[in-house]
Amino acid sequence: MQAMVKSCVTIALVPAVKSGPWVYWNDLELSVKKAAELGFDAVELFTANASDIDEKYLSELLKRYQIKLAAVGTGAGKVLHGLTLTDPEFSKRREAVQFIKSMVDFGNAFGAPAIIGSMQGTVQSNDRTSALEWLAEGLFELNRYVSEKNNHLLYEPLNRYETNLFNTLGPAVEFIDRAKLSNILLLADLFHMNIEEQDIAETILMYHNRIGHIHFSDSNRRAMGLGHTDMTAIASAIKSVNYQGYLSAEIFPLPDSDSAALQTIESFKKYFKK
Repeated sequence: MQAMVKSCVTIALVPAVKSGPWVYWNDLELSVKKAAELGFDAVELFTANASDIDEKYLSELLKRYQIKLAAVGTGAGKVLHGLTLTDPEFSKRREAVQFIKSMVDFGNAFGAPAIIGSMQGTVQSNDRTSALEWLAEGLFELNRYVSEKNNHLLYEPLNRYETNLFNTLGPAVEFIDRAKLSNILLLADLFHMNIEEQDIAETILMYHNRIGHIHFSDSNRRAMGLGHTDMTAIASAIKSVNYQGYLSAEIFPLPDSDSAALQTIESFKKYFKK
């Protein structure tokens, strides 16, 4: 059976991170409208906090334009508030957990998981043992929290320039299993994987049952087709394992948002809608 892969595009509503890799910006309704008109199945939201968007308003928008909410980012917790799950200060770690819980609640109203990317933090002062213990503690509590809501979390291994915790999917899976985090799936970001994985397609084949979301970006973090990623092999792997989740464009809006979105949906159709 052919995989029911779904398309998704990112929307950021945080002016402070204007240089970040998100396609649409600022105007939520216009962004949702444009995504729907291009044929995207869903949007992924990056907001400053869980209360930034009225749930009723968002629900009305999604219904009006017949589009889904695929996931919600938590990165503003670090970018705006300096919160991570591996901060040496206990009170900061508690704030980080509470911030992520609030984003879980926001996404859960739409059946969308929260993403833990930059809020995982880093190993500080070469104390990897403590950092992994703190990470496990925070994720264990969050794992239980999402379990009670019949949802899951998405944990994203990042490249070496953004974290020194887990850069590839294999060690992240081992960590999740050791910590007994049964409601945490991986977010496989093709941009990070281009830097860190030896073979992206083989990695997807190996860990496909642990992947809950994919960031669809080329090697230069532009829209797929504008870099040197071997998407043919990756698409073949994704289809062969019957992946039924989203491919979400977390990319720079280059040369502009509309062009990036159009390039993304055309690449998606090229590889998955033949």
